Amino acid sequence: MGILDHFSELCSLPSDHRRSKKHKQFQTVEMKVRIDCEGCERKVRKALKGMKGISTVEIEPKLNKVTVTGYVDPKKVIQRVRWRTGKMAEPWPYVPYDVVPHPYAPGAYDKKAPPGYVRDVMDDPRLAPIARASSMEERYSTAFSDENPRSCTIM
Repeated sequence: MGILDHFSELCSLPSDHRRSKKHKQFQTVEMKVRIDCEGCERKVRKALKGMKGISTVEIEPKLNKVTVTGYVDPKKVIQRVRWRTGKMAEPWPYVPYDVVPHPYAPGAYDKKAPPGYVRDVMDDPRLAPIARASSMEERYSTAFSDENPRSCTIM
């Protein structure tokens, strides 16, 4: 073993100190983008076509919904659509109507929501108290339920 080999061992780093690159997870990114015509649809598709990591792009013009799947960062996808198209893009704010525990609360849900969807207000701190039913409301609504006819003697 020569002197150069000895110094190279002293100067080299062990293998566990090397930088490890984080791999992105495969995920689905849903966003709301206003799509008026086929030209808008092509513009959004073209903006996403060159992005690294994207597997598929699905566009539903009637719902103004764009679904992207692949090894991507959701914030970067939304930012790219905004920057390349000049259109307002935001994360998909709606959930299916069946998923919401207390489906109707005046003032909480968006009237512009597509059919069968309501705005997801459980994460919004301003609107969450409006959308959630109080324990008193739940008690009265279940007392006169068709699913439990023997719960109330008045009927």
